[in-house]
Amino acid sequence: MKTKDFFFDLPEKLIAQYPTAERGKSRLMVLDRSTGGRTHRVVEDLPDILEPGSLLVLNNSKVRKARLPACSGTTGAKTEFLLLNRLPEGKEGPAGSVWKTMTKRVRRRRTGSRYVFDGGREGEIVGEDGEFRLLRFDPPIDEQWLDLYGRMPLPPYIRRHDTPMDSERYQTVYARIPGSAAAPTAGLHFTAALLERLRQHGVETAFVTLHVGLGTFLPVRSENIEDHTMHEEVFTIDDENASRIERAKAGGGKIIAVGTTSVRTLESAWDNGKLKRGEGSTAIFIRPGYTFKIVNALFTNFHTPESTLLMLVSAFATPPGSTKSGREWILESYDLAVREGYRFFSYGDAMLIR
Repeated sequence: MKTKDFFFDLPEKLIAQYPTAERGKSRLMVLDRSTGGRTHRVVEDLPDILEPGSLLVLNNSKVRKARLPACSGTTGAKTEFLLLNRLPEGKEGPAGSVWKTMTKRVRRRRTGSRYVFDGGREGEIVGEDGEFRLLRFDPPIDEQWLDLYGRMPLPPYIRRHDTPMDSERYQTVYARIPGSAAAPTAGLHFTAALLERLRQHGVETAFVTLHVGLGTFLPVRSENIEDHTMHEEVFTIDDENASRIERAKAGGGKIIAVGTTSVRTLESAWDNGKLKRGEGSTAIFIRPGYTFKIVNALFTNFHTPESTLLMLVSAFATPPGSTKSGREWILESYDLAVREGYRFFSYGDAMLIR
């Protein structure tokens, strides 16, 4: 299958640059796989849509302020680094001092180059890994330092600088464990009040942790999607939440993944009716033809053209018994969303595929 098969035209005006005035007020397109039908609702309607006994699985990873402005220690020229993950102790330096990063004009960022960051902290490139750079801080930085001097890593299609508002809104209300370089954006729609209304309706919640990185957002550059390789991302499922998910599945409840990161975590960790506990990693690439093992419904945002995220929802969306593929149905739905003026991407509207 070709990458271009997942292209669609999107007017730039529909790319949401800001969140809605109130969290949870976004529009919601509901796709019913049993009928092939579509309805237009709002996210606040979820308690009226989801069945009692269902279980929402949410990703509680917290976005760290991973975007760091810097100046060259030699020329004073300005640049910027995006921190992806800390490296364990190794030849490059002590544990926690070295980070895998992305940066602009990467070919100019050579080993030995030094940079000055806000707060007087200095860093040196100590290794090169293709399009990534290994950056060592002296002394090491921590989450407290990032909270003071880092900036929220808004995606490049949000064409503005981050503001204090983004520190709250580009973060789920249930975020707990720092580690993501981008938000698990489907979860941005939920409020504490909505989660409580769902609980009262008989819809329970469980949490997994997958730190969002390049495995989710790196573009597909190959002509054939089968040639694309996903980067690994780390996830954790504790015993309490794993048991809750297993009980719901065994009892016939629908497992509703909130976001593609929750899908990838669940599908990677599910093995013969059980979830693997503790920390793991996944490089799973879910695309049309994949057979889902545990997820019954998906709450997600509208995704970028030719992305692995769009391929995942296309794989999930195939209506049973239909001659139409999931890809065709999703692209038709996206075309409808464009005509109806839905807002796209991280701060945009939502879709429920059930």
